[in-house]
Amino acid sequence: MDTTDRNRMPGKTNVAAAVLAAGAFATACTAGTPSNQQRPVTVTASVPATSAATAAKITVPDVSGMNHQDAQDKMQAAGLYNLREVDSTGKGRMMVLDRNWCQTGQDPKAGTEVDANTVITLYADKC
Repeated sequence: MDTTDRNRMPGKTNVAAAVLAAGAFATACTAGTPSNQQRPVTVTASVPATSAATAAKITVPDVSGMNHQDAQDKMQAAGLYNLREVDSTGKGRMMVLDRNWCQTGQDPKAGTEVDANTVITLYADKC
């Protein structure tokens, strides 16, 4: 075996052939399209219509004294889904089991007219 055979990596010829074949395939796929020609792209965006019905105000329900889960359910039934919950003691506790917490306050107050995306803060303490 001469030095040329020892320095040759096994399969090197096969890899080179595969790269050449892939290049030829890519060239054949784009042969009919000039490189500077751009294809038109159509983008369709759906924008909800704004109407008096969409912008209707929602009356914030009174959830004082309810357990936290029922208070959330009542807010959502009224169409208010942007709810924030706060431990009213200031300890920063997480309300893991909502039914174990009782409402001590809310902001905005019950009876206030708000948009559907208004943040409603529910203050609660352990029952």
